[in-house]
Amino acid sequence: MRPFQLYFTGDYLDEQGELVADIGAERLRSSGMVQIDFFKDQSPRPGDATYWDRLYSLEITPEHVAQANGIVIFRPWVKASAFARGAKNLVAIGRAGVGCDKIDAAACTENDVLLFNAPDTLTHSTASAGFTMMLMLAKRVLQQQRLVYTGRWDRQPEFLGDDLIGKTLGIVGLGKTGMEMARLSAPFHMKILAYSPSADPTLAEALGVELVPDLDTVLRSADFLSLHCRLEKKTRGMFGERELKLLKPSAYLINVARGELIQEEVLVRALQERWFAGAGLDVFEHEPLPLNSPLLALDNVILTPHWLPSTRRAARAVRDVIVDNMLRVAQGMVPRNVVNVEVLGRPGFREKLRGFAANQAKN
Repeated sequence: MRPFQLYFTGDYLDEQGELVADIGAERLRSSGMVQIDFFKDQSPRPGDATYWDRLYSLEITPEHVAQANGIVIFRPWVKASAFARGAKNLVAIGRAGVGCDKIDAAACTENDVLLFNAPDTLTHSTASAGFTMMLMLAKRVLQQQRLVYTGRWDRQPEFLGDDLIGKTLGIVGLGKTGMEMARLSAPFHMKILAYSPSADPTLAEALGVELVPDLDTVLRSADFLSLHCRLEKKTRGMFGERELKLLKPSAYLINVARGELIQEEVLVRALQERWFAGAGLDVFEHEPLPLNSPLLALDNVILTPHWLPSTRRAARAVRDVIVDNMLRVAQGMVPRNVVNVEVLGRPGFREKLRGFAANQAKN
């Protein structure tokens, strides 16, 4: 049996070197094929307060690539520079989540490394996070909570919330999470508009969603604008001053997708100057959000640490996808959910994968 050396990024560990998430270690080890380790140079050290400022800028290095047959990515980047010395041993990278915008898929392919992710595992939890933001904004939960903490019950009439019934939800990106957001909103009798050029009109109609051909219509119409599009070259910074000024003064913006979709400097100004009513943000252009960010001084925004969709159920689903697929790779089989499908036809990748095929006979 040929052992398959699987490394998890160091952000799976806490300061004491203990796991912060269930990675399915017992199942992996009991297979007899997989040896587990961690890139401990990426894990926090006791007393290192600067680690948390670096958390979202950690990177996979050529040294990491050289050690592993498989790598599971939690937060770190995989840039082209990770393959500076090639990838003789590395067969597959698994992204423990859906988004792969921090992984250079083209560089993976060029170095005969397969990339897979865990789609659908976060669909409901991400959409329900957006829906939670919408309800909290509509009901003005933060402002009403502040009245309790300050004992200002006399100010109740100033912070009257509203219902979702009859309001317009604008969705940008009617993919899986966008459709789930629409499904969750359906019982609340909202009018749902969506801008999503690649969306299936039949599926949209079945969900009661009206597809519109231009983004401006959604921006002008929405009482709640919820972003669910992928971060790509064409969507990076797509919401700037012109777009945000199209929102109604009474509208709310919700972003549980990617912070880089919005020009954050403009967003801060928009919230400060009340171009629209407020926002719910789980993601930011720079993460972690700096403690001197002007967003923290605002009373019309809900802020969560890129973690609201992270639930126990979703974590278990991600774990199972990662374990299932890495066990397939460890037996020389193609995993499911391949992102860079073009790598499958490359002789170099096929040769590396075949090197573990003998493990099939042992299981």
